[in-house]
Amino acid sequence: MKAGIHPELKLAKVTCTGCGNEFETLSTHDSITVGICSNCHPFFTGTKKFLDTEGRLEKFQKRYKKSQEQKEQQEKQKEKQKKKRELLKKAKNKNN
Repeated sequence: MKAGIHPELKLAKVTCTGCGNEFETLSTHDSITVGICSNCHPFFTGTKKFLDTEGRLEKFQKRYKKSQEQKEQQEKQKEKQKKKRELLKKAKNKNN
């Protein structure tokens, strides 16, 4: 191995946000945060414990629906502004 080109390894603290488990390993970072570890992952534990009850597809559909509603509201506002402009033009034309 060439000297001076490899990153320095240090003892890193790994923290699981799912179960709160903490352990140490070697890494180039000081600390690592993971969502699932071997203590709470269903493959290793043999149990079906759902940390996230709402799936990815449902989350996407919720965000998509929200964005569509926002677009509809923006279109309604544009239509209202357009109608106001037309009314103002008609009122100016009547006054002239």
